[in-house]
Amino acid sequence: MTIQINTDKTITGEERSSDFFSSQITEALERFESHITRIEVHLKDENGKKDGFNDISCLLEARLEGRQPIAISNQANTIDLAVAGAIDKIKSAIETIIGKSQKH
Repeated sequence: MTIQINTDKTITGEERSSDFFSSQITEALERFESHITRIEVHLKDENGKKDGFNDISCLLEARLEGRQPIAISNQANTIDLAVAGAIDKIKSAIETIIGKSQKH
């Protein structure tokens, strides 16, 4: 499972943060690892340098073997909260898709 993290120009993509988020994603989606070929993370600040409420957006795109990619987004006040919320949402979506395919 390859994880690629992309940021807009207002969010610094520090290597420490990239490693932290990659490990969070890997840990959360560990049991689906054989079904996932790639995860793309897109982080952006909706308001640029201005302050705002829930202005950090995290878009997660999961590419599953033999299926169409799925994408979800989450917005929060901080990068950590945006990523954590997005991970929860994508995990739930993948559980649903993989679970349905295993029942048939």
